[in-house]
Amino acid sequence: MRFKCIYSIALLVVVSNLSAHCEFQTLAHLKPQANDKTQGRAVVELLRRLLGNRSREFIVSVNRTLSNDNLEVCELRSAKNNKIIATGSTGVAVASGIYNYLKYFCNCHVSWSGNQLNIPRPLPQLTGVLRISTQHIFRYYQNVCTQSYSTLWWDWPRWQREIDWMALNGINLPLAFTGQEALWQEVYLSLGLNQTEIDHFFTGPAFLAWNRMGNLFQWGGPLPQSWHVKQLYLQFKILDRMRSFGMLPVLPAFSGIVPQGIVRLFPKANVTKLAPWSHFNCSYSCAYTLDPRDPLFHSIGSLFLSQLVKQFGTDHIYNTDTFNEMTPTSSDPTYLSSVSRAVFDTMTSVDPRAIWLMQGWLFVFDTAFWKPAQIQALLHGVPIGRMIVLDLFAESTPAFSLTKSFYGQPFIWCMLHNFGGNSGLFGTVESINSGPFDALAFPNSTLVGLGLAPEGIEQNPVVYELMSELAWRKEPVNLAKWVSLYAVRRYGSTHENLTAAWRLLFGSVYNCTVPHYKNHNKSPLVHRPSLHKTTEVWYQRANLYEAWRLLYQAAWPLMAQETFRYDLVDVTREVLQLLTTDYYHEIRDAFQAQKLPELLTAGGVLVYDLLPELERLLSSDGHFLLGTWLEQARSLALDEAEARLYDMNARNQITLWGPEGNILDYASKEWGGLMEDYYSQRWSLFVNTLVECLERGRPFRQDAFNQAVFQVEKGFVFNKRKYPSKPQGDTYDIVSRIFLKYYPQALERLK
Repeated sequence: MRFKCIYSIALLVVVSNLSAHCEFQTLAHLKPQANDKTQGRAVVELLRRLLGNRSREFIVSVNRTLSNDNLEVCELRSAKNNKIIATGSTGVAVASGIYNYLKYFCNCHVSWSGNQLNIPRPLPQLTGVLRISTQHIFRYYQNVCTQSYSTLWWDWPRWQREIDWMALNGINLPLAFTGQEALWQEVYLSLGLNQTEIDHFFTGPAFLAWNRMGNLFQWGGPLPQSWHVKQLYLQFKILDRMRSFGMLPVLPAFSGIVPQGIVRLFPKANVTKLAPWSHFNCSYSCAYTLDPRDPLFHSIGSLFLSQLVKQFGTDHIYNTDTFNEMTPTSSDPTYLSSVSRAVFDTMTSVDPRAIWLMQGWLFVFDTAFWKPAQIQALLHGVPIGRMIVLDLFAESTPAFSLTKSFYGQPFIWCMLHNFGGNSGLFGTVESINSGPFDALAFPNSTLVGLGLAPEGIEQNPVVYELMSELAWRKEPVNLAKWVSLYAVRRYGSTHENLTAAWRLLFGSVYNCTVPHYKNHNKSPLVHRPSLHKTTEVWYQRANLYEAWRLLYQAAWPLMAQETFRYDLVDVTREVLQLLTTDYYHEIRDAFQAQKLPELLTAGGVLVYDLLPELERLLSSDGHFLLGTWLEQARSLALDEAEARLYDMNARNQITLWGPEGNILDYASKEWGGLMEDYYSQRWSLFVNTLVECLERGRPFRQDAFNQAVFQVEKGFVFNKRKYPSKPQGDTYDIVSRIFLKYYPQALERLK
């Protein structure tokens, strides 16, 4: 069915309110390296990959003089022969402008979980000029953890799709951290470290994010030499493609974390051994950090940055974080200011035009240490305008309002949204719809951009589409109207059930208003069982169940559409996750009341029906497969030894997260294969243990259970089983069976 756009794009013309940007002439040199022709060609090639022959219906050009204030703009108009002319100030602006046209005039959609590109023929006409612009210099993307939780095993085709997605969604400031260990190895060897010392420093691939931040070393290693070669190859292609669109890739800089071998080589250096991180001991934690005021810091930092710029070029923006989840040795403001000054001086000794991009996570992570005096001292160690702070968790715990807009330093309002790459429906749509505009209106605001900073991606695509679009709007959207149009373009259907379902989801599971809430999937399903699990949710469960019914009843004609199949699986998965909590309550209550028949009934349904159904559901869709994750990991190996190492890294991160379950289930995933051989096995052992306790009149001992279940968890990591990387079973049949069986139960449990 064809449908005309019923939405007038109030997108987006912004010419005023630029006072914050004008103050920062220090940022004026941050411009795309690629010339206009190169950027235009990059967009043409993107459209060819995305639209095939239909891409010829777009006439693309880049003209940087279209913008005279560093704020990107795109203008679209209809031409003869039913073509669309798109001209923008950068490649990113053109790609973003065309995607807005595809969304709001063609009802099309591009996402991690599939595309819907049923483009009308001919292309819908534009009346006059559609001008799309942004009031934000920067649209930032990624989190230092995304490199480990999501992009870890990617090959070039997957990176290419992601960079295309970035361009379409207006991203112009992405992190580009791939391949840096190869350069660090060269630096350390040149300083005199031996290969053994370096191998004991780097973690395995799945834990490099925390190695780079000084939290962890050696665990999951050693890092094979082939890893360095492949990652360097990727980084060159990543940077070339990002820059071709006019993006400004953010490169890493030195934070002061060094291998232990530095102490051997430079015994007089001011090196401090840090306290353990998280639940690790000093076997894999307690990293060595070099005081930024020590001359050796400048030597190592400038050596690395020189090598980095030589190999990768530079766009003059560098990220490093000196105290990520680690407490400084002194709270003296003079000390803190000298630290940031030394870090920045090291950058500018190599690149005099350097801008330091710093995560502001430390200020909300450790509020006991970071008081106003300490925050201001650290920030003011760098000249005003030469540091950009990422207000990393601004949708939940904004720091700009507590720091007088970071005491004058420019900042980017970021949505963190996801921790650990967890599965689970979640959003704070009211907060992200208003927060960026509140930040812009804040007294003496130094806001220069918006950002997406999830620890893990490839989940909840609706939240990221909304947040990306807000960077190109001048006021908050009508959420009910916005999500109704989202449903139409995501599925290519105007079926009333779809818009009704999404309105229910946006008013419930996607609208968490609990202050400072962190989106860690707290469901008992994905956590080690105990009698004291957290079970509260932030929304009315009835809304989720009704949305499920609406989607299911509209499902049959839409099952060929990848985006719909994904959402049907994801919503059904969320329902079964909630029902798992109900059965957990029944299991716990029956045990505490010493009612064995009730315990056997509830435990039996959970272990022998609900969880196997969830396994079958997840296994029916390619986006929810453990086998894909493991296959990608093993594909990077040169030999069987490397394959085993990568396999262990991939399995350990999403389960034990450390040798002893140190950060157990932090990066939980609800995937086919993982449900059957990890989560279900734990729940089976838990139920059997409780039954045995009642039968023998013994109390349940959590410590004894933890020891037993650890063997199950560890057994999964090393079971060597090959899991399917292709979907199995018919999703519609599986969902139908689950719906007919569990929907009546779900409603009954609401009473």
